[in-house]
Amino acid sequence: MLSIIGKIKTLSNGQKMKEDSRPNALGTAISDFMKLESASGILLLVTSVLAMIIANSPFTGFYDQLLSTTVAVQIGALEINKPLLLWINDGLMAIFFFLIGLEIKREIMEGELSSFSQVVLPGMGALGGMFVPAAIYAWLNWNDSVALDGWAIPVATDIAFALALLGVFGSRVPVALKVFLLTLAIFDDLAAIVIIAIFYSGDLSLPSLLVAAMALIIGIAMNRMGVTRVSSYILLGIVLWIAVLKSGVHATLAGVLIALCVPMRDMKGESPLRKLEHDLHGPVAFAILPIFAFANAGLNLGGMSFSDVTNPVTMGVTLGLFIGKPLGILLFVGLAVALRFVKLPNDVNWMQLLGVAFACGIGFTMSLFIAGLAFEHGGGDYLSGDRLGILLGSILSALVAYVLLHISLPKTGVK
Repeated sequence: MLSIIGKIKTLSNGQKMKEDSRPNALGTAISDFMKLESASGILLLVTSVLAMIIANSPFTGFYDQLLSTTVAVQIGALEINKPLLLWINDGLMAIFFFLIGLEIKREIMEGELSSFSQVVLPGMGALGGMFVPAAIYAWLNWNDSVALDGWAIPVATDIAFALALLGVFGSRVPVALKVFLLTLAIFDDLAAIVIIAIFYSGDLSLPSLLVAAMALIIGIAMNRMGVTRVSSYILLGIVLWIAVLKSGVHATLAGVLIALCVPMRDMKGESPLRKLEHDLHGPVAFAILPIFAFANAGLNLGGMSFSDVTNPVTMGVTLGLFIGKPLGILLFVGLAVALRFVKLPNDVNWMQLLGVAFACGIGFTMSLFIAGLAFEHGGGDYLSGDRLGILLGSILSALVAYVLLHISLPKTGVK
């Protein structure tokens, strides 16, 4: 996800916006960004549907065989030997998390996360949108210790799909509502990073951890010494990724760690971080995430019955996304408003906020990613159940979000 927040600060030519032109420039920047994210969401949908079709066709064997194909890379005694699926989930997704890390650093240093007053409303929404879905899932699966590992699956939001849904309504969507969604998504990304680091790491290897720590220290030192050549950080990031992969901590975290080392500004005042973020957005949005979706969304529905839908894992994910996500967001935002910590923007009402809250229940990409971590050793029943729950919860959330936004948004564009 590449945040809009940076774009709404300046005009495309880099000059500071004048006060009288700020609304138009703001709307233009957001419109351009929304078009890009919407296209990504559409591509994600197409590749996901394609994966479902193949998984339920005579080609399902080829699909499974392709993803289980072993790919090995060896240099001397160092060998990485994994199925293609794990190269996608551990390798390509590390680049996705690298982009998230760049975005988070920028937002903390120069964006919306640099001011406390700007983050209270979406921050409270994100907190509720994490706590309530996790609680619903845990309540339904409390007696199954293996199933409980999936408690974080309904916590995630797929920002590409959520933005694609908002993009359908074009200029009818208030700017403040878009900013709320995007800022909330940043908190979701932060939470996903912390959850993966703490709860989804395996047996730890001390030598590999030491190599990873040394690589990270070198990255920090390079930053402090004013090294701005991006290629230096990328090469170091590869070393860090291999070390983290071998350490037992999930390899995608290497992407976040090395991103935090990339300098925000150089001596000329230019931003290597922003340039790298911009360059990565296209490949991530239009290649990496669709490949991930194609590799992980292929759920074979053959032989499934109503009992599969009512399975506690499936129900936990479905209800967590469809009920827990919007309920948590509205409860915590409502509490913040009631206690007068913050107030709703003037051009946003509660019905519109509820529509966006349901859009946050579209978990898809990140939910599939966390599900893979939670149940990679848990057996096919759990993996099928959580995929079915993710599909049901995301589809129901999208449908209700569309109806609510269609009803509540102004019939003409917001000026």
